[in-house]
Amino acid sequence: MKQYRLGPVFFLLLFLLSCKEEISPLSDHLADLEGLEGNKNYLSSPFFAAGDRVYMVGHQDGSFPDLGWHVEGEMGGIWNHPIKLMDGFTAALQLENEKFCLDKAEIFINYPIGNKHVFQSQINGLEVERFQFVPDGQEGLIIEFTFKNLSQSSIHFDFEFTGHTDLMPVWLGERANMIDHEDVLEFDASRQAWRGKDQGNDWYVLFGSTLKPKAYEIGSSTSCTYNPRGKGVSGKLSYNVKIEAGNFQAIRFVVAGSYQSQQDLEKTYELLKSNAEDYLKDKIQHYKKIAENSKLTLSDKKLEKAFEWVKYNTEWLVRDVPEIGRGLGAGMPDYPWWFGVDNEYTLKGAIATGRKDLVYQTIDLIHKLSEANGNGRIIHEVSTNGVVFNPGNINETPQFASLIWWVFQWTGDKEFLSKYYPTVKKGLKWLMEENDEDGNLFPDGYGMMEIHGLESEMIDVATYTQKAFDDAAKMAKVLGETEQAKSYQKIADQLIQKINEEFWVEEFNSYADFIGTTSEALHLIDAAIVRADTLQKPWAVEELKSTKKRLSNYLKDKKQGFVIFHNWVVNTPMEMGIAERDKALKALDKGSRFVNPFGVFVTGIDRDESAETEEGSFEGSKVFSYTGAVMTLPTGVQAIAENNYGRPDKALDYLQRMTRSFGFALPGSIYEVSPDYGMMTQAWNLYSFAVPIVTQFFGIQPQAHLKQIDLKPQLPKSWDNVSLANVIVGDNVLNVTYYQSPRGLIAEISQEKEDWEIRFILENKNYTLLKVNGSDLDLPADGAISLHIKGKTNRIELKK
Repeated sequence: MKQYRLGPVFFLLLFLLSCKEEISPLSDHLADLEGLEGNKNYLSSPFFAAGDRVYMVGHQDGSFPDLGWHVEGEMGGIWNHPIKLMDGFTAALQLENEKFCLDKAEIFINYPIGNKHVFQSQINGLEVERFQFVPDGQEGLIIEFTFKNLSQSSIHFDFEFTGHTDLMPVWLGERANMIDHEDVLEFDASRQAWRGKDQGNDWYVLFGSTLKPKAYEIGSSTSCTYNPRGKGVSGKLSYNVKIEAGNFQAIRFVVAGSYQSQQDLEKTYELLKSNAEDYLKDKIQHYKKIAENSKLTLSDKKLEKAFEWVKYNTEWLVRDVPEIGRGLGAGMPDYPWWFGVDNEYTLKGAIATGRKDLVYQTIDLIHKLSEANGNGRIIHEVSTNGVVFNPGNINETPQFASLIWWVFQWTGDKEFLSKYYPTVKKGLKWLMEENDEDGNLFPDGYGMMEIHGLESEMIDVATYTQKAFDDAAKMAKVLGETEQAKSYQKIADQLIQKINEEFWVEEFNSYADFIGTTSEALHLIDAAIVRADTLQKPWAVEELKSTKKRLSNYLKDKKQGFVIFHNWVVNTPMEMGIAERDKALKALDKGSRFVNPFGVFVTGIDRDESAETEEGSFEGSKVFSYTGAVMTLPTGVQAIAENNYGRPDKALDYLQRMTRSFGFALPGSIYEVSPDYGMMTQAWNLYSFAVPIVTQFFGIQPQAHLKQIDLKPQLPKSWDNVSLANVIVGDNVLNVTYYQSPRGLIAEISQEKEDWEIRFILENKNYTLLKVNGSDLDLPADGAISLHIKGKTNRIELKK
């Protein structure tokens, strides 16, 4: 990917030379902002301009094809959840007798705050840039075209902007009595703009320019071939443009929407029209702050950049619908709404990267939506109109408990803990009383792997249940419920033993996918054989047939653990650190087989020996499917698992595999399925990067309620000079720099609050000298180095 920075001097010179009073291009404000240029091979793939109220999805070449599958063909365009505003727009020029449609950009540049398309060679002597950004907190967006006359003479042309409305409800709208009707268009003479309305609802869109059009009419462009689906209508706005040699002209458009009233619509339109530059400056400052929190500096600049942009990616997915709530969506373009489990992973990374605001807002939203269950069960998926699609898979309830404890550790907010602890208690009660039919402490039902028929006692459900009871015991202790804490801890301790005994399958060196009966296993094996055979994975077919033959001698109702799919969730006991060490190392080594250059396969039997050489595009099926997929979440889980057992170099390898997908298709983003399939931006990528980097490599593990931060670094060998700055813990801010060499380790630690205790804990790796702030200290004869220090700055030196 190329880095792309704009020079303001060029635009300023053109502006001063211009004989007209024109607006200064918004692009002038991007001079100090990094932009990433995309791969030209992916110009016909999606991008999106992100905002918390509105966003726009199109293709990098500037077109707006029908795309997405949740509402088939309708997930692109301009959305103001819970409604869609427009399918998109076309832009065209008529120069003398030639017509040019601006839908084949040669360059696409992605910025943290917006995007640019550059049309260079279509029109002789004229270069066109289209820049767009979405002001946060507003129901609209800004689109600006800048025309640069590169010729030696003046150019005179007609420019046409055609908006295509499609005012329609979000997915599951029919369940909320949101019924789509035909749109109508009316020209707003006072604003010289088109106003669209759904005939059956108070759903509106308004689009126009800062200039007065020379003409306007209903209908599609005759210069562009664009016929989107839906019940929308098209309106054209035409402008006469004359540009002298060497000069430029910018034309700015505003698209505003409302699902409430025409009055709100018009207010938003006027605000955006009058304050576009201020909104852009505010957005730039907001993203600079995101970059500065938990700011990583490495010699590996690609990983450093990926980590920075993953933080941006997370912000892109914020979805704010005031009537429902504000929280982090899962992925774009087909999962813009809210999920329980996606956030139970993602928010752990978000709190470690300084996003307490977003974490609190999202937890509050998921909790509020889950309260309708009435029993502590945490929802799985809910549309932005508030309609719950799935009231919750079994794993989501225990994972919510662990999320609450994790966030409390980072914030020390006892009021926060007290608010959600009653739901945690109810949820654990529901989990065990209503989902553990045989009373063996393993709840039954779907976990992360939603494979038809695979809903017995799942390894991830069991693991996350154990962690939930362990974390709930800590919560109860903090909140003074001593007996409850003992009860929870007893269950947690029992589950560790049972998981290591009953889920472990020695002959496979792996934890089982699930515990079930022989009959259930045989049924799933038959399905797995068909899958493996269809995908032409002969090794898997052979293994499955061998397993089936062995199982044919088992009692049909016998329950035990089975390894069938080699699903990634078998790594969750290592992810949570509850696997016995000897088993963990065997399982991690086994799991390392099911990878390709981009990461870990969701389902291990989908891999074959050619996987390690797969460097190109993921070939998905004609119908959207995750079959054969390598995903960032399983890869991140494997990295976290490796770190838990003291293998940071192997953990780093998984992060570097994920990083190979960075910018592969969409510059600045990592796809859900590596390297270029599924959602173009995925929330849980933050978990996969932030947790291993912040809490494991740098070792930052806070107990904010005690004003205490444990530092337990475990650095990959290649990390010789690394720093993490502005890490927010409670009301404290921590900065850590490590210098590592064969001769030893130096840690420089600073914090804002001098009364907080830093507990520096490190395995003694043959160190012979220890200094703290220049003073020699005795090294422990054996075991870990454990230093308890306070103060604003400290320097620890360890030499071999």
